[in-house]
Amino acid sequence: MHFRALLLSVLASTSGLWATDLTIRPAVELQFPAVANQFLQVESSSDLIQWSDAGSWFVRQTNLITQLVGAADSARYFRLAQGEVRNLDAILEGIRTARKVPALGCAIIRSNRIVGFGVTGVRKWDLTEKVTPADVWHHGSLTKSMTATLAALLVEQGKIQWTTKLVDLFPERAAAMHAGWKTVTLELLLANRGGAPEGLGSLWDQLWVQSGTPVEQRLFLFDRLTASAPKNPPGTKYEYSNAGFALAGMMLERVMGRPWEQLITEELFIPLGMTSAGFGVPASPRYVNQPWGHVGAGNTRTPMAPGHDADNPPSIGPAGTVHCSLVDMARYVAFHLAGERGEGGLLLSPASFTKLHQAVPDNQNYALGWVVSDRPWAKGKTMSHSGSNLQWFTNVWIAPNQDWACVVVANWGNDPGAFQATDAVVARMVQEFL
Repeated sequence: MHFRALLLSVLASTSGLWATDLTIRPAVELQFPAVANQFLQVESSSDLIQWSDAGSWFVRQTNLITQLVGAADSARYFRLAQGEVRNLDAILEGIRTARKVPALGCAIIRSNRIVGFGVTGVRKWDLTEKVTPADVWHHGSLTKSMTATLAALLVEQGKIQWTTKLVDLFPERAAAMHAGWKTVTLELLLANRGGAPEGLGSLWDQLWVQSGTPVEQRLFLFDRLTASAPKNPPGTKYEYSNAGFALAGMMLERVMGRPWEQLITEELFIPLGMTSAGFGVPASPRYVNQPWGHVGAGNTRTPMAPGHDADNPPSIGPAGTVHCSLVDMARYVAFHLAGERGEGGLLLSPASFTKLHQAVPDNQNYALGWVVSDRPWAKGKTMSHSGSNLQWFTNVWIAPNQDWACVVVANWGNDPGAFQATDAVVARMVQEFL
């Protein structure tokens, strides 16, 4: 391992989502020789006896692994833990070709590490640029469990309670709110029982043309949505709702005084080492520097250029705009797998994981961002969720009793086609690993 001194730049947010203030602090760069086709995990220790995850996972890196750490940590010891990873490319390619998916990726997690990994296909249907292990994918409604996890973190910090009411945090808007919204709590919104509707009708079109910051756009959604009665009396009925999660994200923004995008980055992504995480479609306009999303049914696959029409509006960010690499999504899923298994040393307490992972009664098996069910192959409980902005698709299954989880990604969002393709991968991985 080699050290190299340098300066680490950190973007600091001020009044808006994206800020211009730049904080420079000393850092060192760790360098490790690496072996291809391995799971690689940087670990640190202060005594060479107890080792812990230092924040980075890698798969299939070659020759050299590098990682920045703050200069204050330079006195610690670092090492690179390595483990065999089964190459899933051939299995994925067979499914991808049969289902006509532009690209597929899959990661299998056991014992807090990746044991199977593969990516295959092209970033854009009409080109030959292949996807890579480091590419970034849009994960749609997997964002919902992330927002619920952020809520649990802030509850543990004493910043908010599960029973905090929407109206209590927005008193300046109380007079304009329909009385039906005034009993809505954070927990009800995260359980899809807050009365928010699944569809927004003409309001959805209005969200696309809003200007201003994501926070300001969410306030527009708040005002239009709460001016009328909830779809259902709060607490009485399950209804899957992007808007409900957007309101929950607004509650977290209000108590912390920071945009949801900044909050979830600082409180969840950075502590978990999810360095690729961001918001919106991952590619740049006019460039194929990352996978593009695709629409179309049958034999048609139409690439969607990054831009205004390629993602959900920022106002519903807390419900479905996160992107990150397959490795970083595996890292997030491994965090929930470890939490459900009661492993220590995590960001959240066992009680918080129980809250997030326990289905609410009479709620169509929905917990807080997860669907909970039993499967024979899982030897009992599973937690699952899929996510799509209609141009991408992610499918996640967690089997705590098997210490196993599967993440499948696709850059095609047609439902049921994309679901069927990713579900075929999940079924094959069950056969291969369990």
